[in-house]
Parts: sequence; structure tokens; C-alpha cells
Amino acid sequence: MKVQIIGIGLIGGSFALDIKSAFPEAEIYGSDADEKNLKKAKELGIIDHLAHIEDVQHADVVLVAVPVDVANKVVTEVLDLVNENTLVFDAGSTKSGLCKEIANHQNRRNFLAAHPIAGTEFSGPEAAISNLYRNKTNIICEVEKTAFKLQERALNIFQKLGMRIRYMDPVSHDRHIAYVSHLSHISSFMLGKTVLEKERNERDIFDLAGSGFASTVRLAKSSPAMWSPIFRENKENVLETLTEYINNLTHFKDLLENDDFQEVYNEMQRTNHIKSILNGIN
Repeated sequence: MKVQIIGIGLIGGSFALDIKSAFPEAEIYGSDADEKNLKKAKELGIIDHLAHIEDVQHADVVLVAVPVDVANKVVTEVLDLVNENTLVFDAGSTKSGLCKEIANHQNRRNFLAAHPIAGTEFSGPEAAISNLYRNKTNIICEVEKTAFKLQERALNIFQKLGMRIRYMDPVSHDRHIAYVSHLSHISSFMLGKTVLEKERNERDIFDLAGSGFASTVRLAKSSPAMWSPIFRENKENVLETLTEYINNLTHFKDLLENDDFQEVYNEMQRTNHIKSILNGIN
């Protein structure tokens, strides 16, 4: 099986490692806009061969793992080149724009819109890790628009990598992801910004920050090059979630100002229900 991965960072690199583990016969070809990333991936043994985008015509499977602001262009270029037996899927966290862009492409049936809910705050080929996708949810959109034989190939790969599958339409996907992923990153970035502005002494931040702060601000270490395009692509949903979040923060601030600590307690107790939901996921 010839697998070409376009974008050898955390997501693409981790896919490469897991595919090599699950399919020992697989040959991994890598493409990346950054030549340093590509050479590093080869040095680390993440990919077997360096490739150009034109080489997708010889691939059995193509994964597009690039920032969402260039995904539309890259997926379209790939679909222009592939043969009818090539599976193409992506891993981006926005789906509506991409699915609209390729809706009428002559090779639309080669493409599977996917979003594995997995990652870390690190980026680049050095960030690639094995088993990143095990027991993680992989959202698939518009599965009915993918050729059945290619659906089967994709599902076999995802199953071997240990993923759970969830089907969703692109509009619902983008709305839900704005709440459970995109808002989390904004909150983390802005918490980090607030602390940096108010705590001028970096040593105080290092010495006094507990595990709660570290875990909450962890996502602020994520790549702006990846996340600013995501916020742009999903702007409407992100703005809606931000409005609700800001309203909740303002309400909490009002409770404090009015010394209504009983309602502060009630708000936190009601929100504790999130524990049972997340425990059910784990």
C-alpha cells in the first residue's frame, strides 16, 4: 500500500507512524511546503520517501494534513491528479468550506471528509507520536458522497488505528467543534495573555503557577499558524460561542460584585455535571 501524506507535522506524522505500525507493508511518501520539515521527517524515519504533490497519482491513499486555510486548494489539486482507485481524506477541524469547495469536483467520490479529534499543543514532525489516534473519535462528514469501496478502505485504516467513528454533516460539525475545541483554545490563549500582561515577573509565573494553571493554559502553546486560519474558517460559529462565553463570564463577575456567593456556589455545582459526561467518554 502506497500512502502519501501531505503535511508532515503532528497530525500527518502521527498518522504515518501508526499506519507503518498497523500496515507493515505500507510505504509512506511525504510532501510538505517546508523542506526542513520534510527532511526532518525522513531523518526521523516517519516517512520512507520524499515526494511531490504530483506523485499522488501513484498512491493508494492520500492524507491531506495541512492548515485549513490552504486545505481547499490542496485537496482540489490532489483530486485533479488522482486515479479512480485512490482514497483521499483530510484531517482538518473545519469542514463546511472544504465540502462546498469540492462538491462538484469530478473526483468527489475519491474524497472522505474526516476530522480525528486528537492532537497536542506541539507542532512539526518532531511532535509526531505513536498511538495518537487510539480510542479517539474520528468525525466523518458526507460519507455517502465517497465511493463505497473507498469508504471501506478508509474505515479499515481507522479501525486498525483504534479510532471511534462518528458521522455528522459539515454544518453541525463546525458548530459543535466551535464549542468543544475552538473555544477552548481561545480561552487558553487569552488566559495566557492576561497572565503575561499582569504578571510582569516571569519567575513569579514559573514559581507560583500550579497544575491547574498549567493544564488550563496548555493549549496556548499551540501553533498560531494552525489556529488563526481555523478561527477565520469557522468565524461565525466561533463568534457565537464567544458571545455566550463572555455572557457567562459577565454573569459570574456580576455575582461576585453583588456578593451573591450562594449563586456562585450553585453555578459551579451545576457545572460539575461536566465530570460525569467526560468520565463517560474516558
